[in-house]
Amino acid sequence: MVETTHVTWHRAAVTRPRGCVVWFTGLSGCGKSTIANTVDAKLHALGVPSFVLDGDNVRHGLNASPAMLAPIHGEAFARRFGLSFSAEDREENIRRIAAVTELFCSAGLATLTAFVSPYRRDRELARRHVESSGAQGDFLEVFVDAPLEVCEARDPKGLYKKARAGELKGFTGIDDPYEPPEKPELVLQSAEHRPDILADEVIAYLRKLGKIPRP
Repeated sequence: MVETTHVTWHRAAVTRPRGCVVWFTGLSGCGKSTIANTVDAKLHALGVPSFVLDGDNVRHGLNASPAMLAPIHGEAFARRFGLSFSAEDREENIRRIAAVTELFCSAGLATLTAFVSPYRRDRELARRHVESSGAQGDFLEVFVDAPLEVCEARDPKGLYKKARAGELKGFTGIDDPYEPPEKPELVLQSAEHRPDILADEVIAYLRKLGKIPRP
């Protein structure tokens, strides 16, 4: 049975130039967050409004786990609204983030996301959601490409070690798949270049699209 929601989109009184969404995807430890924050710093220096949505940070609030929600809201609420790392919950995680990025984009922000987002379908749905309210070019998929062995050697959070020991199930790259982008706007080789060099590639691409002013 389909529930009638009686929800109508309300048009804003103020029209703003749209920003963009730069969606960094790649294995844990590939350098997504580092590059995204480096781009953010460079944009800030240029006077371009921007914000980073980091996967771990979002999992502390908007997309918190059942274990984090239960003490405050109760077990039933936590089971219904909390997100684990199952394939289904990963899909919902990205759906919620796509909705937030579209709002930020509409507000004129250069929105930088750093999420593993391992499944192509979820990333494509995020692109559709952002571009459906704006135009093609508002969403840039950036593949931060680093071999698994490099990411595992870095292992900044100790997650690969736990996954190899069987203490962490469903970990992307070990016992859960990562589907690399087929046609990303940019591919950044993070095992070969420093974060600031890769951030400059992103800045140059945004300039080419007219999303940020030329010097």
